[in-house]
Amino acid sequence: MRWPSPPSSWPESGRACRNTADLREREPTVHAARSKSTLVATAVLAGLAVLILVAALALPPLVYGDDGPSSVTGKDKLVIGVRDDLPGLSLRAKDGSLKGFDVDVATYVAGRLGVASDDLTFQALAPNERESALSQGKVDMVVAAYTITHERKEQVTFAGPYYVAHQDILVRQGEKSVRNVQDLRGKRLCQVAGSDSWRHVAEERRVAASLVPARSYGECLKALAGGRVDAVSTDDLVLAGLAAAAGSRTTMVNAPFSDERYGIGLRKGDVEGCHAANRILAGMYQNGAAETLLDQWFTTPGFEAASTVPRFEGCA
Repeated sequence: MRWPSPPSSWPESGRACRNTADLREREPTVHAARSKSTLVATAVLAGLAVLILVAALALPPLVYGDDGPSSVTGKDKLVIGVRDDLPGLSLRAKDGSLKGFDVDVATYVAGRLGVASDDLTFQALAPNERESALSQGKVDMVVAAYTITHERKEQVTFAGPYYVAHQDILVRQGEKSVRNVQDLRGKRLCQVAGSDSWRHVAEERRVAASLVPARSYGECLKALAGGRVDAVSTDDLVLAGLAAAAGSRTTMVNAPFSDERYGIGLRKGDVEGCHAANRILAGMYQNGAAETLLDQWFTTPGFEAASTVPRFEGCA
């Protein structure tokens, strides 16, 4: 019997063998190409890893001053930045201690955070030292008539405000020519280094006052009493404390023209500490502690401090 011839579509055995041989010949080339691609990819990834490492090392490290937790809520001791030249707010007494509304607010908040007064250290800061002291970890918080501004919020996380002050004007007793901020035109106005109060007069309201530099508001008070400046303009709590100082011979104009929100400055990003401080501050007003402290420290005739809970800023 004769078997039928294979269809033309069947592969010839010779052709099949040749195809198989071709595949075998190509395999080393394919494997070599794949190996080369793998080596290239590995080299690229290694290069990226080196670049990332170099970039990370180039970034400045965060300095916190200790190895403890970054939030104030996790600390057993606190270093608090305050002023030492503001009567009524924070002034160094003869015995070297610091006394005033800001000091008491800081002590109140720290106590509710679980830090006893014996574990608090108060460090005097000038106005132009506050941001750097926080970012460098020299202090854990700042309670120092520290006005919340958009520019400062880029560097600091603020709790509060714990008080909303209003900028006003302080003049010598008997001065009749200054009744509002516009009357400061042509007057000698004290300008404290690191404070923005003079900007509210000279830049925002474009009042052409003659600025006289000073290192502190205590120095401004002496210059006002001595006739070297005609006026001091800043937050009313600061002015009320200055006016109440013994022998100041000054008076407040009582013509407020801005809102100054006093915040508790925390290291940037301490949102947990911010929320905790806000809860404590709300309770301080609700239980009457804030009103008691304000009545204790500000007794200037004609000035009445606000005792309602301030509207808090968002924590960021």
